[in-house]
Amino acid sequence: MQFNRSSAEIFIPDGSDSKEALSRTTHMAFSAHQDDIEIMAIEGVLQCFQKNDQWFTGVVVTDGRGSPRAGDYQNYTDDDMRLVRFAEQKKAAFVGEYAAQVLLDHPSKVVKNQADPAPTEDIVQLLKIARPRVVYTHNLADKHDTHVATALRVIAAIRQLPPAERPQRVTGCEVWRNLDWVQDDEKVIMDTSAHENLQNALIGVFDSQIVGGKSYDQATMGRRKANATYLASHATDALTSAILGMDLTPLIQDTDLDITTYILGYIQRFASDVQTRLQQFTGK
Repeated sequence: MQFNRSSAEIFIPDGSDSKEALSRTTHMAFSAHQDDIEIMAIEGVLQCFQKNDQWFTGVVVTDGRGSPRAGDYQNYTDDDMRLVRFAEQKKAAFVGEYAAQVLLDHPSKVVKNQADPAPTEDIVQLLKIARPRVVYTHNLADKHDTHVATALRVIAAIRQLPPAERPQRVTGCEVWRNLDWVQDDEKVIMDTSAHENLQNALIGVFDSQIVGGKSYDQATMGRRKANATYLASHATDALTSAILGMDLTPLIQDTDLDITTYILGYIQRFASDVQTRLQQFTGK
């Protein structure tokens, strides 16, 4: 494969040929940054872990240079952070037994410039080889600009594929905005109850982020516990851990469907639900 950036890498934890490793992929995640995959797409990792018929591949689109840093990492340059974060992502891929880990190494400003086709071209190339059944990316109501830009790149890439080659399911996942506000009948509920030890290990690998000033390990596991408990107000817990998602599949099934209109529909239905509940008791 020839990516747009010569510094892009493909890491294969079990040493297989890269094309072979990618072609066995059934679940694929496209994230903006190193560690986003382990926060948002753990369902796919768990479903493929120690399986011979299901394989997870992670793709990180940006170079990770702009992350906040403190503690042991406070004097690291952007180039230093890039190397550390690449190494951490490869460690996670090894621990999680990924089929492959791709690091496309695009600067965030390039991903956010939708007029630059390079990131989308790279994603199209990967999708054509991997042919995943399930794709995870950021949700389009996320509050991080690079996350939203990455999700838009993924949708644009999938829309370029012939319908028969597109994934069966595309889910937008939580990172920089929870999705508990999505109506219950529209939530994609991903069970993450299994292998809590593995989940902790995968998040814990990213020392530069945790020691560097962000308690992603505790926050991520806490959110999953909270999602499971607060999922239903009038029923006992069916899960011990869960991630909530937004179904983006209609956007790749119908290429004429307007993305902004689709996402605003979720928000409008949430607003309507709040209004109806208040009117029930206030009469206005």
